Amino acid sequence: MIPLQVARYRLNCIAETTLRLPEYAGSALRGALGHALKRSVCVTRERDCKACALYRTCVYPAIFEPPPPEEHAIQRFSQIPAPYVVEPPEWGEKVYAKGQPFHFHMVLMGRALKHIPLIIHAWQRALALGVGTGDGRSNLLTVDYCGDERASQIYDAQVGECLPHEIDSLQVPDAQSSVELEIQTPLRLQHEGRPLRPQEINAERLLISLIKRVSLVSEFHGSGPLSLDFSAIKVAARDLTSDQQLTWRDWGRYSSRQQQDMKLGGVVGRWKLAGDLRPFWPHIHAGQWLHVGKNASFGLGKYAILDASHPHSLTGGA
Repeated sequence: MIPLQVARYRLNCIAETTLRLPEYAGSALRGALGHALKRSVCVTRERDCKACALYRTCVYPAIFEPPPPEEHAIQRFSQIPAPYVVEPPEWGEKVYAKGQPFHFHMVLMGRALKHIPLIIHAWQRALALGVGTGDGRSNLLTVDYCGDERASQIYDAQVGECLPHEIDSLQVPDAQSSVELEIQTPLRLQHEGRPLRPQEINAERLLISLIKRVSLVSEFHGSGPLSLDFSAIKVAARDLTSDQQLTWRDWGRYSSRQQQDMKLGGVVGRWKLAGDLRPFWPHIHAGQWLHVGKNASFGLGKYAILDASHPHSLTGGA
């Protein structure tokens, strides 16, 4: 059991003007959310949040770019994982005509869940201001909570109220002797600052990256750190057999902060792991929400477990 609440939401929208989304819209949607959220809650109008006197108490950085701890027993952090993942529409450029519906998903984790009314408000504002090429405008109509068994509507813009809803606990199914993962958005695992190509990635690197992410999210946004023996985990990972059918998918975005184009390619495809998966199973299951690798907050490193008996509503598919 992982001491962390996680929920996936589906945001159902309609285009108000022609809406053009790039090949991968995760970064654009995340950026729009950040601007709208800051406009909604910032009281000092300080451009640099880190220079603001309210940096460690303001809800904006707490949600969008959480401050790392000033002190930590094990290591010094320059940044920590954000408690959300934006899951955009499926890969490929999209053009939505005025009046055409579309949707995307967002995952919230731990303490960020209490801010769902504020986050919905920020999405309304972001979509109304415009997203994508030409800042196409759209309206948020409804929001659904995607539970284990079914989706339930928690917000209707015509009513304007976010309904209370119980979050399903992170129930982990029994471990299997093999698992096949479908990596749906570029997975970026890095070594010495360089993204690893398909022939360089192995089960140990994948699973250590995943377990570290789950552990950090649990520590900083959940009920506390996980008790893990990484030396034993590495040994167990080396004993697994691995069958990869992975390809490299290039993708880039423009960083307004760094004022330059950034290449953010990664691997996609199918990856089968077999052996004693028990040490990794809770994390593999949770990763369907949390994603894995670099730039997970705007949806990279998304995967699904390909098993009809496994909870399928967790994948956030279209």
